[in-house]
Amino acid sequence: MTETVIRVDDQVATFINVFDVDPSKQQELIAILNEGTEKVMQHRPGFISVNILASADGTRVVNLAQWRSVDDIKATMGDPEAQALAKRTAEIAKAAPQPYKVISVHHA
Repeated sequence: MTETVIRVDDQVATFINVFDVDPSKQQELIAILNEGTEKVMQHRPGFISVNILASADGTRVVNLAQWRSVDDIKATMGDPEAQALAKRTAEIAKAAPQPYKVISVHHA
């Protein structure tokens, strides 16, 4: 079992997609993302984990994914099933997907 671990200088590629969504559609968006993760993303090469976060006010959903490499992210974004998933989410939310690099991590 793999879990999300966030470390500086890790060899993991982090992909974050922030969705702006009408609060009445937040749960629908979450359901699409969960379904897409279970049916598509988890089966793609390089997949490590996905974490879906919902804002308390209902206006945003954040999809934080970890992959083995940026090339794995690019290949997945080119996959027809992943593109169909992106189209479904675009019908109800505005997405801002972007790869990120972990710069610092702080603990108590």
